[in-house]
Amino acid sequence: MRMFVGMILGALMLTAGVYVYDSMSTSTVANGQVAQERRTIVNWDVAATDWQALKTRTQQDWIKLSQK
Repeated sequence: MRMFVGMILGALMLTAGVYVYDSMSTSTVANGQVAQERRTIVNWDVAATDWQALKTRTQQDWIKLSQK
């Protein structure tokens, strides 16, 4: 059980670390005419949309399962 908690905690720490690093730095591929000054590596808007879709689908599936 401790191994799974450690794996989950590690994944959360990794995600938090990437978010902090990404919010404080500029991508090395952000160059050219359309580049922004502080372009992030991860598209957090898309990640938030996907997370919301996952939560909604999980809630709907849980309702279907609990009605049986």
